[in-house]
Amino acid sequence: MAKITKEDALLYHESGRPGKIEVKPTKAYRTQTDLSLAYSPGVAYPCLEIQQNPDDAYRYTDKGNLVAVISNGTAVLGLGDIGAMSGKPVMEGKGLLFKIYGGIDVFDIEVNEKDPEKFCEAVERIAPTFGGINLEDIKAPECFYIEERLKRTLDIPVMHDDQHGTAIISAAGLKNALEVIGKDISQVQIVVNGAGAAAISCTKLYMAIGANKENIVMLDSKGVISTAREDLNEQKRFFATSRRDISTLEEAVKGADVFVGLSKGNVLTKDMVRSMGPNPIIFALANPVPEISYEDAMDARPDVLMSTGRTDYPNQINNVIGFPYIFRGALDVHATAINEQMKLAAVHAIADLAKQPVPDVVNDVYKVNNLKFGRDYFIPKPVDPRLISEVSAAVAKAAIDSGVARKEIKDWDAYKKSLSLLLGQETKLTQKLYDTARKHPQRIVFAEAVHPTMLRAAAQARAEGICRPILLGNDEVIAKMAKELDLSLEGIEIVNLRHPSEQERRERYARILAEKRQRDGYTFQEANDKMFERNYFGMMMVETGEADAFITGLYTKYSNTVKVVKEVIGIRPEYKHLAAMHIINSPRGTIYIADTLVNENPDTDTLVDIAKLASKAVRFFNEKPVISMISHSNFGSSQSDGALKVRHAVEEMHRLYPDLAIDGEMQIGFALDRELRDQQYPFSRLYGKDVNTLVFPNLTSARSSYKMLQMLGTDAEIIGPIQIGLNKPIHFIDFGASVRDVVNIVAIAGIDAYVDKLIHSTL
Repeated sequence: MAKITKEDALLYHESGRPGKIEVKPTKAYRTQTDLSLAYSPGVAYPCLEIQQNPDDAYRYTDKGNLVAVISNGTAVLGLGDIGAMSGKPVMEGKGLLFKIYGGIDVFDIEVNEKDPEKFCEAVERIAPTFGGINLEDIKAPECFYIEERLKRTLDIPVMHDDQHGTAIISAAGLKNALEVIGKDISQVQIVVNGAGAAAISCTKLYMAIGANKENIVMLDSKGVISTAREDLNEQKRFFATSRRDISTLEEAVKGADVFVGLSKGNVLTKDMVRSMGPNPIIFALANPVPEISYEDAMDARPDVLMSTGRTDYPNQINNVIGFPYIFRGALDVHATAINEQMKLAAVHAIADLAKQPVPDVVNDVYKVNNLKFGRDYFIPKPVDPRLISEVSAAVAKAAIDSGVARKEIKDWDAYKKSLSLLLGQETKLTQKLYDTARKHPQRIVFAEAVHPTMLRAAAQARAEGICRPILLGNDEVIAKMAKELDLSLEGIEIVNLRHPSEQERRERYARILAEKRQRDGYTFQEANDKMFERNYFGMMMVETGEADAFITGLYTKYSNTVKVVKEVIGIRPEYKHLAAMHIINSPRGTIYIADTLVNENPDTDTLVDIAKLASKAVRFFNEKPVISMISHSNFGSSQSDGALKVRHAVEEMHRLYPDLAIDGEMQIGFALDRELRDQQYPFSRLYGKDVNTLVFPNLTSARSSYKMLQMLGTDAEIIGPIQIGLNKPIHFIDFGASVRDVVNIVAIAGIDAYVDKLIHSTL
């Protein structure tokens, strides 16, 4: 974990636009009509509907996706009582986490009021604005009263995350840690060091999942909380032990099974850890310095199961695993509260998720290959994309079952899919591709099966039912790698093309290729030698019908692959060229870009072929192509060779396809801005239409356009490259492709292969 300096932190918050969050409009606002609908006079109609039925606020406003993060700054992030305004950066940060993990909008509200009664009155008066309230950084014991009162007086979810967030995540971690070592939660001895809001809430939740109150010892700054003490408030008194043989932490932890620290750094020593029972569980959650360091705890007891609040050690107890998804589920059913049933549902959903196979994206972020349930992984990682669907759905269902929901969810599978779409983990396009591919899974060859990304992609595609993978490579090497990556090869065929057992097939392929290319100087021996190369062999599997599609490219330069594919598969007879396309899935719509891989500096004839291929490919995705031919000039404003070749290509396309929506040459700004284009060039064939396909004048501009979007980390999903113009479904991917990138192409290749079969079966 990189060291965070004061200078870096201040620069981060100050640079560019100050702060970390902003408000963005979600409806059109460019025209006078838009503004009249958004405000006066149109806005009066939803106002009157809400007056008649207050619940319609969820229908016509952002109430159902809006949470208030409210604090008085009395217990800010370990900084203490620094005041409401000073805590604003923390509240903005919480808003950021709500948005990026749960898709929830947030107004951060800093209330300059320490009196609990007046604070509650302020919150109650502004509550109608929101679908939920997240109380933050309010000191104990006032936080208990404030939360309880607001839960009683308001009809929307209220949760003090400092209490319940840590409680929910640590309870899930405790449940799983005990399962790893085979201990019964009702029998274990638990020591809780700290008696603030988080400690009280955590301990109550441990009891809710089965911990025995008689086996719990809690300590505050004065030592063990016992019935002999008279300085206890109501919350502490509930946990007072009757034991008289212990008064210090050192005495309390002796023989204990579990230590939970919610106090301050470096209070638990190595000797204390050594005195604990076998396989001790230590949750050292003080931040930024835990009660004992991970290194010291492991040095004292190698059998320890350890959690901290830090990202740089295993099993992080991080509230972000909980609160965005708890509120997400509560908001989606218009819940009136976050109750105990909903919190327990979150505990079990989080705990169960850690036992499932870990997505590749999580392994990639943490630079590991085989995270799996056990001592070093019993809590899901914060970046796990499944949290939003699993935890939110569990919370929403618990809200419905416990009677605090005002909205029913009928189709839970559809709801979970909508949650994945919400954060861009899956888009409607990729969801449609996957669903279509699953209906008719095809035999797809993975050329570079000894590459971890390709192997993971094949296993994932098989697990999701997208295809029937065929792996090319040494079977022993593949099996060993699969074991290291903890991947199942069940149902996956492996072909060791260089093994003696494949000699007959290599020779058969060589004869077919030599006969096909005999007028190009091919001999049988030359063709036979090529059959030891995975691209030749794999493509011949597709050419002969022994496989349906082929994926390659993680090792091989695309220029070499293009040479092979032309020799083995060939270009469709109606074209002279092949091309590649990328799909840009953005919030404003889907854009298809060509050619992004093959033709470096296309002439007019090549551009015509690329436009034809792009048009056909867009139709393949069930969209009507609206094509802009891109240049540095607009409709004759330049006479350069580059502009002229595009202009001539447009003229040819107009001649060949008089009804096709295609025009140019034009600059990218005019292509994507319909109003500007219609105003300046009303004669265009694209008048009144939104462009969805861009044909670029050369490879540099096309490739740079999608790469720039990729590197800038925009909200756009990029799918590709998709090869177009070949006789068979052959796809070569980028060097840096992720597992998700490969699986996306696999889905497209499978659909392509199935459609190809349908076409040939009707001929």
